[in-house]
Amino acid sequence: MSRPLSQDEGDHDARRTRQWLAGEARCDGISRQELLELGAAMGAVTAAAAEREPVGVTRAPVGVDPGGAGPAPAPIAKPLPPHLFRRLDSNAEMRWEAMAGRGHVVPNDRFFVRNHTVTPPLDADTWRLSLFGTGLRGAPTRPDPVEFDLSDLRGLPAEERTALVECAGNGRRYFAEQQGYPAPGVAWGLGGVGVARWRGVRLGTVLRLAGLTDAAVDVMPEGLDPDYVTGGMNLGRVRRPLPVGKALDDVLLAYEMNGEPLPADHGFPVRVVVPGWIGISSIKWVGAVEVSATPLFSPWNTQFYRMFGPGHPTGGGVLAAQSVKSAFELAWDARIPAGAEVLLHGRSWSGNGPIARVEVATGDDDWRPAELVAADRGGAWQRWTVAWRPPAPGRWTLRARAVDVTGAGQPEAAGHNDFGYLFDGVVRHPVTVT
Repeated sequence: MSRPLSQDEGDHDARRTRQWLAGEARCDGISRQELLELGAAMGAVTAAAAEREPVGVTRAPVGVDPGGAGPAPAPIAKPLPPHLFRRLDSNAEMRWEAMAGRGHVVPNDRFFVRNHTVTPPLDADTWRLSLFGTGLRGAPTRPDPVEFDLSDLRGLPAEERTALVECAGNGRRYFAEQQGYPAPGVAWGLGGVGVARWRGVRLGTVLRLAGLTDAAVDVMPEGLDPDYVTGGMNLGRVRRPLPVGKALDDVLLAYEMNGEPLPADHGFPVRVVVPGWIGISSIKWVGAVEVSATPLFSPWNTQFYRMFGPGHPTGGGVLAAQSVKSAFELAWDARIPAGAEVLLHGRSWSGNGPIARVEVATGDDDWRPAELVAADRGGAWQRWTVAWRPPAPGRWTLRARAVDVTGAGQPEAAGHNDFGYLFDGVVRHPVTVT
């Protein structure tokens, strides 16, 4: 069976962009010309917003039609105690101090939440996974989709995978706070990331059972959360295509998270988990899956989740693997006692592969290697420690930087883009020694 085996997000994006611009790809719900015009307009709007918005301004949330009747539902179902989360409109980022002393995975009660609209209340008994499209046997004459219920999926061979999920905008606030270039969107610190043990069935197994053909090139899962409305335009449900090569490789239809049924905010009853790709690819609350013999696009890889701005192509640059980041398991502006040695803890990660080394600085330029936790070698992220005896009371700035196995590292400053994606600069973490 001959198939395009592209699994790299950057390669897939570049190829599909060429096809889309040439009119060879399909984007349902909005015309190619509308996308070009809207993308150009949004690029201008975000550039203007970056010039006029001062640091600290919170933009109004988008995604729920303000004209809807009745009270708006709560965007997040689970409790969000302030010692575990920082609320960001319809989203919630994990506080890094909540991971101090924890193991490799993030417990479900403190895993970050990224919602484009609201967490939908779904019934596991009536939920169905529906596969359709020109990439399945019998299309287009077969009128009905191929459906699986939750018991069907649980009856198939199960796999468990420890994988990292990270929002592409994780770290966005530091474009403003450290570099003076505010970007619109959710003002994530570094808490829009998490690692969990996901259990489910391979998407490839379900695709083959549904009748995958040699003609299939793209697979597009769609969420069951409400339609996304922004700028007065309804863009439909959240959806984003994958190349069939990636879909057949390591993508899971997960129904468990850290040994428990998926919580509502994390995709109950079933979500997609796409290891190594940006978080928007891991569609939550998956319902429909289109399997297409035609290249597919959606607003989530044309209008959004592209690199716009100076230095990037007019149609937007490739948003490929997540960048390298490092975070301290420490409260922002934490208090540290003077006169005693403390053991600083942190974690580093990269979308390119495992972390090879980490350095920490507690002064101006005193970088020294951190000790890596051996159990994490080759894992989804890398825990590390470094001992520090503060020389004197006062304000201090901690910094951490990592290099992954491909040689990618963290610069002092991240490259600019209008939407504030893929921040990879070294974050300056303030502490007060008392």
